[in-house]
Amino acid sequence: MTTISPFTLAIPQAQLDDLNTRLDLTRWPEKECVADWSQGTPLGVLQELVSYWRMSYDWRRCEAKLNALGQFKTEIMGLDVHFLHVRSPRADALPLIITHGWPGSVIEFMGVIEALANPPEGELAFHVVAPSLPGFGFSGKPTETGWGVPKIAFAWTELMSRLGYTKWVAQGGDWGSAVTTAIGVIKPEGCLGIHLNMPIGRPEPEDLANPSPAEQRALAALKHYQDWDAGYSKQQSTRPQSVGYGLVDSPVGLAGWILEKMWAWTDNSGSPYDALSKDQILDNLMLYWLPGTGASSARLYWESFGAFAPVEITLPVAVSAYPKEILPTPRKWAERSFKNLVHWGEMEKGGHFAAWERPAEFVSELRTAFALMR
Repeated sequence: MTTISPFTLAIPQAQLDDLNTRLDLTRWPEKECVADWSQGTPLGVLQELVSYWRMSYDWRRCEAKLNALGQFKTEIMGLDVHFLHVRSPRADALPLIITHGWPGSVIEFMGVIEALANPPEGELAFHVVAPSLPGFGFSGKPTETGWGVPKIAFAWTELMSRLGYTKWVAQGGDWGSAVTTAIGVIKPEGCLGIHLNMPIGRPEPEDLANPSPAEQRALAALKHYQDWDAGYSKQQSTRPQSVGYGLVDSPVGLAGWILEKMWAWTDNSGSPYDALSKDQILDNLMLYWLPGTGASSARLYWESFGAFAPVEITLPVAVSAYPKEILPTPRKWAERSFKNLVHWGEMEKGGHFAAWERPAEFVSELRTAFALMR
């Protein structure tokens, strides 16, 4: 099947009423024993967000914005793929497929799509395709194993072909980085190059013996991740079904699981709201809550956590390196894998969610990078 069908979100009010009931009936744990985030999402912080979710948040606003952009579904390899598709009015626009990660969604790109598709005169324009990963958002949930990073990369290639794009580029961070890297490895006909905001590299023994300042920062970040920040990935890569019950059944459990990453992975001064608004965070949460993807999204870790490893790519590659990236890769490490590195942008601010946190700089980086690949 190659049919592409328009998709309109119209969540039944009964689902929103059920959410409100669950929020009202939350059974809260006791307060943490520390005065910081070191035991996880603080009780007071989460209660504040949940109060806003219950009393002030407007899902219909988000729903209308998604519908206005243009949503579609198509079946690829037996699975429904949901995607945003915004064509530029410019005849010379470059097709771009842009991929989110966990715990994100297409909501990450809401602040950059219009700028990419409708730039000032003389700036590079893009036809933007933003799919929801399998098991995320309103894409289908795989019912059998196999939907890991390589299969997703082939599916995205098929999607671009199905949309009629013969020359295109790809971008991603987090799982989107792994999928986009896989696209670079398979070198599909028509892909001109890729851009990553979380490239994966690893040190060699000589790097460990005499690390540069950039390598020292990367090694310290890797140690912090392994010691204090990787519990979620270990759980989701080994027992996604077990954690999924709570994430699908409890909106507060889901919020507590994800909000901590909004704090830990953004460039902020102590609060996740320094980087993202409550509405942005809740819009994203709703794309996990409404379709019930707590287990299916976690399952991607079980399928493909090993995909985050250095691989050689000969296609043109561009990188934007953000200072608060959770696993920074120094340029020296990246150059070992990327044999045709055409752009390396060292950003002054920003964290793991590049497009979400720093939309203007992100758009500028993509224009600079992909102009070198046309």
